[in-house]
Amino acid sequence: MAEQNAERTDDARIPTVIADDLHIVYRVNGAKTGKGSATAALSRIVKRGEERGVRKVHAVRGVSFVAYRGEAIGLIGSNGSGKSTLLRAIAGLLPAERGKVYTDGQPSLLGVNAALMNDLTGERNVILGGLAMGMSREEIKDRYQDIVDFSGINEKGDFITLPMRTYSSGMAARLRFSIAAAKDHDVLMIDEALATGDRKFQKRSEDRIRELRKEAGTVFLVSHNNKSIRDTCNRVLWLERGELRMDGPTDEVLKEYEKFTGK
Repeated sequence: MAEQNAERTDDARIPTVIADDLHIVYRVNGAKTGKGSATAALSRIVKRGEERGVRKVHAVRGVSFVAYRGEAIGLIGSNGSGKSTLLRAIAGLLPAERGKVYTDGQPSLLGVNAALMNDLTGERNVILGGLAMGMSREEIKDRYQDIVDFSGINEKGDFITLPMRTYSSGMAARLRFSIAAAKDHDVLMIDEALATGDRKFQKRSEDRIRELRKEAGTVFLVSHNNKSIRDTCNRVLWLERGELRMDGPTDEVLKEYEKFTGK
């Protein structure tokens, strides 16, 4: 295996994430069984191993793929198809019911590593978010102004000195992306961040994702905006009902997806 990896280094085929028959199951407490339903009560008794009053949601079903350095991978699918769940599993935030996830390096899920706090100013959150991602104080100081400028939140006032609770959801999302984008990542996962802000911010974000790819990282992008996926990603995973329906080059997968959705 090590010899194979060494031989493939030149063409950048170095694995960063391997999902092997991955299953993720949520357990929801207080599931409704129907008012006065004797059948439902009997069903609970007969099903061995089922927790009482707990409903299982099989969010990811047997997903397998290998991601490589230098790839930007779009995740598409209908609402509830398992895209965000898959990212959280890769980040190590959800345990696998069955199967495995292997990662090379530290995966960073946008909005988690940049642990922003509503009662603190944007300025303080830039520092905390940078520290949470493993940046030194000196690195944060050097990149601080670039982060603020990239986010664009000061274009209509000195918002960086105000508490995060005064920000719109779009402003907060742009600041999170800007903090995360200030650092080079082994694996960076972005969930709908490019849906926020105007076209100018989206263009800056797409350009930064391309830079991260060139710097040998891997980027996962969840988006309902097919244009952002086309402009940013060289590969797409299409999930439906928790299953991997298609995995391939961006144009090929999006063509089939658009036939499926009629858009």
